Amino acid sequence: MLREMKTFNLGWLLFVAILLISALPFSQASRSKQHKVRTGVFRSPQIVLGPGSVANKLFSNIDFPRGHIALKSFDAEIIDESGNPVPLYDTYLHHWLVLKFYVRKGLENQDISKLNSSDYISGRNSGICQDGALDQFFGLGSETRRTKTHIPDPYGIEIGSPTKIPSGFVETWGLNVHAIDTRGVEDRMGCTECRCNLYNVTKEENGTPLSPNYDGGLLCCYDGTKCRLKDGFIGIERTLYLQYIVKWVDMNSLIVPVNVYIFDVSDIWKRSRNSTGINSEHNCQVEYQVESCRATGSENDKCIDAESVSLDMPFGGYLVYGVAHQHAGGTGSALYGKDGRSLCSSIPIYGTGEEAGNENGYIVGMSTCYPKPGTKKISKGETLILESNYSSIKQHTGVMGLFYILVAETMA
Repeated sequence: MLREMKTFNLGWLLFVAILLISALPFSQASRSKQHKVRTGVFRSPQIVLGPGSVANKLFSNIDFPRGHIALKSFDAEIIDESGNPVPLYDTYLHHWLVLKFYVRKGLENQDISKLNSSDYISGRNSGICQDGALDQFFGLGSETRRTKTHIPDPYGIEIGSPTKIPSGFVETWGLNVHAIDTRGVEDRMGCTECRCNLYNVTKEENGTPLSPNYDGGLLCCYDGTKCRLKDGFIGIERTLYLQYIVKWVDMNSLIVPVNVYIFDVSDIWKRSRNSTGINSEHNCQVEYQVESCRATGSENDKCIDAESVSLDMPFGGYLVYGVAHQHAGGTGSALYGKDGRSLCSSIPIYGTGEEAGNENGYIVGMSTCYPKPGTKKISKGETLILESNYSSIKQHTGVMGLFYILVAETMA
């Protein structure tokens, strides 16, 4: 009798478990099957750098997952030929950007920079900057090794949709890598901030004279320039790569698509009643300069340069992810919604050692935001406020105050 009761109880428990699982909207087994995450490890074409030299390369039609999929994360770092991570104090990763293009069929293997404008279309993010500025889907800099990029279930960045690729074109991906070799340089941090005097640059890459007030930034550390070395230093060229790890799932009805928005605190933006488009109202500068508190005459105990800008959202939805991008000297950035409610704050993580990913004095990570689903709603047309703070104890050139957010138009 006891054996029969045990058999009955086990059978009843199994039956109840089956009923409970079948009653769930998506069983764990079904979700795992539908959201099988795949991982690809790729390398950029080679980047050859000598001491003090700069590479700012745009690689076309890079190795990338194909098909109608949802991107889940994108992580990257600079490695050497043996696959070893390269520390920031040897090669500073100013930034890497992943960009989407639609290229006319048959031309997808061509260098995108050499194609006629009619042969490709930018597949830029949903952001509000003007065309050609901050078009990327993913992008970080020195903070790349310790910044989370994963997109939580059930969300993903949808790519490869047959209905969104223009007729006669194919979807391709490009990679921009800006790296500065600082072995043997006179001033490491000055080189990473692209100070013009260290590069002996007085003109832009196209030959246009620099503004007298432009002390440093992207215009002075373009591809092929060289930062000043210490007297007598001799070093060898090295071949490096950007190694990037992409995770994705097949697109299906359970995935909730998210839109990518990138905001810039240096955006020169004005409302225009006659404007016919979002982008025509924005002029994102991408970088700016922080003057020392002594130079500005506002020296105090804090010495913080606080910049802010108000921006109107072209579309509404629910915040899924947020992260800022800052350079050394940054003390944090925050995004606020209507009535000053906090949407996300992102704080830099500074290294304290010598190993790659913990380099002393460098920003090696940024904190990220993952709001509880449905708790951070942004309304269409809502005015957001972006703030970016830097220490101004000393001058910083070519700094950035960007903020990435992922927004789902519908709740999960």
